[in-house]
Amino acid sequence: MELGIYSFGDVQRDPVSGALGSTAEATRNLLEAIRLADQVGLDYFGIGEHHTREMPASAGPVVLGAAAATTERIRLGSAATVLSTDDPVRVYQQFATVDALSGGRAEIVAGRGSSVESFPLFGYELTEYDDLYEEKLALLLALDAAGPDEDVTWEGRYRAPLRAATIVPQPESGHLPIWRATGGSPDSSLRAGLQGLPVIYGIISGRAAPFGQLAALYRAAAQEAGHGPERVRVAVSNPGFVGDDSQAAKDLWWESYRRSWTELGARRGWPAPERRTYDATTAPGGALFVGNPEEVAASVVDLHRYMGHTRHILQMDLGNLAQRDLLRSIELLGTEVKPLVDAELGNDD
Repeated sequence: MELGIYSFGDVQRDPVSGALGSTAEATRNLLEAIRLADQVGLDYFGIGEHHTREMPASAGPVVLGAAAATTERIRLGSAATVLSTDDPVRVYQQFATVDALSGGRAEIVAGRGSSVESFPLFGYELTEYDDLYEEKLALLLALDAAGPDEDVTWEGRYRAPLRAATIVPQPESGHLPIWRATGGSPDSSLRAGLQGLPVIYGIISGRAAPFGQLAALYRAAAQEAGHGPERVRVAVSNPGFVGDDSQAAKDLWWESYRRSWTELGARRGWPAPERRTYDATTAPGGALFVGNPEEVAASVVDLHRYMGHTRHILQMDLGNLAQRDLLRSIELLGTEVKPLVDAELGNDD
């Protein structure tokens, strides 16, 4: 089992005045977190594309490029790239550049995006949400399938056609791992299976175990399409936090979780979170993996019974979590949670 982190670039808040810090500081904090994740032996760090004041990680590949030069083994990717509002050629070039700088450690997680701020920002219509994604994913896969010395010819509806286009740079191995991200749509699981793409499930609320049915649907579709087991891979991303003490971790992270979801709710029409719902969702079997190292490790192992997944990544920094608390959580995930999970499930790295 690979363990790792994903982040949207949480902005700090001044503990005295309560004022939001700078987005520049949040970007530097991301780089510090990636370096530590590498040092403590974690397997993956993903940056999810967002475009808000509180979550300003709008240019993940740039940060990953900086991290590539200062890390040794951790894999670097997105979590996810909002492909619907981006250009697949630029996405591929950017991650191929990260791949070159890191010696072959880059990956792309391509998603439609639950954060829709990029649609008006880049001039796209939300009514074309699905069609944009499917066409652009098809182009991204075509770019990767072409290989290092083959020009690309392609035509679609939303982007200017390519006529014998040369795409540079090329990935270290000739190809990039490209994952399909989904928040729980059965149709997305089916499509990922039929395409023979690895799939990552974002589990952000409620109970985690029901996602096992989606993983089974994905595997069945892949088998029906004739894809071998080497192309069938499942990962999970969900919010979580590791502390030295269980109750202290849950109390501390509740403040960040409450603040984040209250702000998101005001923007998207969701109700503010309640502590009793949070407590239920951080209990065993819930979607939020919050507690001491033993509890978080047990949650990963338990979910593996349903999902059979080989990678699990946690979002720890939300709601203006202090950087020192994030770094301590990353340290515990690498030095205490990972050995416990490896002892139960082994390490596919």
